[in-house]
Amino acid sequence: MKNPSSDVAFTPSVKTIQRRLGSRRNYESMEERGGFAVDMTQGLADFIGERTSLYLGTASAEGRPYVQHRGGPAGFLKVLGPRTLAMADYVGNRQYISMGNLAENDQAFLFLMDYANRVRFKLWGRARFVEHDTELLAAVHDSSVNTHTERALVFELDAWDGNCPQHIPRLLSEDAVLVRERALRERVVALQADLDHWRGRAERAEG
Repeated sequence: MKNPSSDVAFTPSVKTIQRRLGSRRNYESMEERGGFAVDMTQGLADFIGERTSLYLGTASAEGRPYVQHRGGPAGFLKVLGPRTLAMADYVGNRQYISMGNLAENDQAFLFLMDYANRVRFKLWGRARFVEHDTELLAAVHDSSVNTHTERALVFELDAWDGNCPQHIPRLLSEDAVLVRERALRERVVALQADLDHWRGRAERAEG
């Protein structure tokens, strides 16, 4: 019998703890259905296309973990197939920790957050950096980013899962705040115009 996809996270040690703390039975039912989702759904693809920020997790051959923030214009993480994602790699601080980790341990993790709507997704997979592939580099490059695409990070999806919104702080981006502020200001102007109109009518009626 094929192992459930959720085994990417539920190791024997994790399952032992789940049994001890009483949650194993619930997850066994999920595992009987195959575990976590594997292929991209349209909902997940749409969510990815709206993201301007993500966290990439890698580990060295010895298992030393590293988490790196990645950001860009909405849709900078591209969906190239039902189980393939990619993003451009631009000039950074040149520490190359993620690149070094993936060169010796290709297991990787993406953590995607939508703070405004308190939604998060976890993606397990394997990743690699690709250079000298002009077609791929063109596919991941964003013309609004005024810098050279040095390489692409390709992420092959093994499994993904969502999380409940519990404890996620509701945060809005600066652009979202400005949009809401502009709408409120326009509403205030409209209400002031109505108030001035009816006040004028009332004054004329009294006169």
